[in-house]
This record gives sequence, structure tokens and C-alpha cells, in this order.
Amino acid sequence: MPTIDLNKYKAPGKQLKKTPATEAGGLVALLNRDINFGSKELSDKKKEYLYLELSSLLIAGVNLKSSLELITADQQKDKDKTLLQQIQAEVIAGAPFSLALQRSGKFSLYEVFSLQIGEETGKLTEVLKDMAAFYQNKIKQRRKIISALTYPCIVLSTSLGAVFFMLKFIVPMFGDIFKRFGGQLPWITERIIAISQSMQNGVGLFMIVVIASAILIYSLREKEQFKKTSSDLLLRIPVVGNLVQKIYLARFCNSMRLLISARLPLIKAIDLIRQMIRFYPIESSLKIVEQDIINGKPLHQALQQFKVYPSKMIQLVKVGEETNQLDYFFGKISEQYVEEVEYKTGTLSSMMEPLIIIFLGLIVGVILISMYLPLFQMSNSFQ
Repeated sequence: MPTIDLNKYKAPGKQLKKTPATEAGGLVALLNRDINFGSKELSDKKKEYLYLELSSLLIAGVNLKSSLELITADQQKDKDKTLLQQIQAEVIAGAPFSLALQRSGKFSLYEVFSLQIGEETGKLTEVLKDMAAFYQNKIKQRRKIISALTYPCIVLSTSLGAVFFMLKFIVPMFGDIFKRFGGQLPWITERIIAISQSMQNGVGLFMIVVIASAILIYSLREKEQFKKTSSDLLLRIPVVGNLVQKIYLARFCNSMRLLISARLPLIKAIDLIRQMIRFYPIESSLKIVEQDIINGKPLHQALQQFKVYPSKMIQLVKVGEETNQLDYFFGKISEQYVEEVEYKTGTLSSMMEPLIIIFLGLIVGVILISMYLPLFQMSNSFQ
């Protein structure tokens, strides 16, 4: 069977190519990011469908070629049908399934390596089921996180829109009325009118600053110092930093579980995951971890020198090494982190909703009071 050379993927031209979607800001966008190994990969949902259907058909006794033919015939979109026909043609021509996926350019090395090991060990069906479960869990986790954050984000966006509308249109109307009457305005009214005037005059400048910042971030996104600084700042944010850390640790542990259970050598698994995890603290640490393991260090000792890996995780990895059950313990760690992420996301969502409403309610209240105070003063002067 032809083997897949990992080294050629380390060339500059083969590095991960990010799209604007993966660079989008915001916590929801960050949580929703996929681990992609190349540009224009299949979506997680389509991968889950492919692996689930393929494993079911193989278990039922249908051979690989016939299984691919059945799945191809079931496709609704021409693009998906063409892709599967290409893979099917490669398999019929004698290429291993893993190599056919690699040549299509739509699948990550993570999948290609796992499936290749499955073919070599005669456990392709088991690997396919494992890959289907991996993407099912990934999709389920992402949906839970997004659903938990959607309502607070909608409330925040709507409330900020209402505040913007008041400062942009309502406050200037009151300001013109106050100018006609003259007299000294309350301090808070003067401040609100000044903020409104600044907004009127500074919208263009604000847009220029936003666009310039976006361009700067986009141009610096691959610089090592920028990735280091931005990830450090992200991890320092209360609650959010810990949440993001656990999301990437869960992905790291689940990836290790799959690759180790597929009998991939530890060094190659770490090298592969280092290219998959697009989170600087883990990505940079794995370079050193890989070298330490080559020099004879156990995995848990190589990991414990980095703060991004919690001590509890290190202890479980140590037990996994001593009992030769690393894949089992990485799976357990991943499940724990996924549960923690889901719980903390739900808690964060529950906390954010009333806080957002109270905070923005206070802002709207201050604006309304500042506009009505001069009217009360005028009404008192006429009595």
C-alpha cells in the first residue's frame, strides 16, 4: 500500500491557508471554528454523513466500491456527487481509500492517516465509526455552544442598536430644542449631547479605524509574535479565557485518542496534531514536546513544563502511560472538558442575559433622564 509522506506537508506552500471566515472575530466565531488542514475542505456535517453511511454499509457486508456507489447516488448536489465519483474512480483503479481521499484535497491528514492505519490493520470499519462519532460530537458541541450564546448576542446587538438610534437621531432633536430655549443645561445632559455630537462627527473616522485595524490584524495573523500576544490576551480574559483553553484542550485530547487508537506512532501523532491545532500555546508547545519525546522523556513530563496543560490532565496522562492506555485516558479527559465547556457556556449565557439587560437598561435610562431633566426645569420656570 502506498504510504503518505508527512514531510511534504511541512513545506511553506502546503501550510494551512486560512479563509476570512476562520479569521472572523468574536467569541461565537472562535468557538465555531473547525480544525481544517487545507482550504475548501468538506463541512463537518458532510464528513459525518460519509463516514456514518460508509461504516454502516461495510458492517452490513457491502464492499467498499459498492458502498461508495450507493452513497454517490444519494447525493443531491452536483459538487458532492462529482467529488465522490472521483474518489470512487480512484478506488476502482486500485488506490487505497485513504489515498483517494488525500488526492481529492477535501480531507485533512488527520482523517487520511487514521483511515490508512485502519486499512493496514484491517480495522477500516472501526476507524470509520470512530471518525463518524468524532464529527457527531464536534457538531453537537458546537451547536450547544452557539445556541447558548445566540440569545445573549441577539439581546446585546438589539440593545446596542437602540442606544445608537437614540444617540444618532433622538438626542440631536432634543439638543436643537434646548438650543432654541437657551439657558444652562444640566451637566449630564451636556455630556450626552456631546457624546451624540461626537458620534455624528466621528462615524467616518470610526469606520476608517475599524477597517485599518482589520487589515492590520489580517496582515499580522501568521506572525508568531502576534499569535503569541493575541492568545495570551485571550487567555487572560476572565471566564472566557478558561473556556477557550478547555475547548482546544478537548480537541487536542480527542485527536490524540483517535490517532493513538489507530496505532499511529506517538511522535507522528503529535507532529500531525501540531499542524491541526491552530491555537498558539498548544501549537508551539508541541514542537518542544515532540523533541523531548525523541530525547527519551515520557509524554507527561514533556507536557507538564507548559502552563496550558492543567496538572490534573498531566496526572491522567501519566497513568495512561504507565498502564499503556493512553487512548482511553485521552478520551476520558476530552469528555470531561467537553462537559465542562457545555456547562460553563450555559452558565455564562444565563449570567450574561440579565447583566446585559440591566447594563443597557441603565444606559437607556440615563439618556432618557438627561433629555427630560431640562424639560422639567423649563416647566418649573413657567410656574
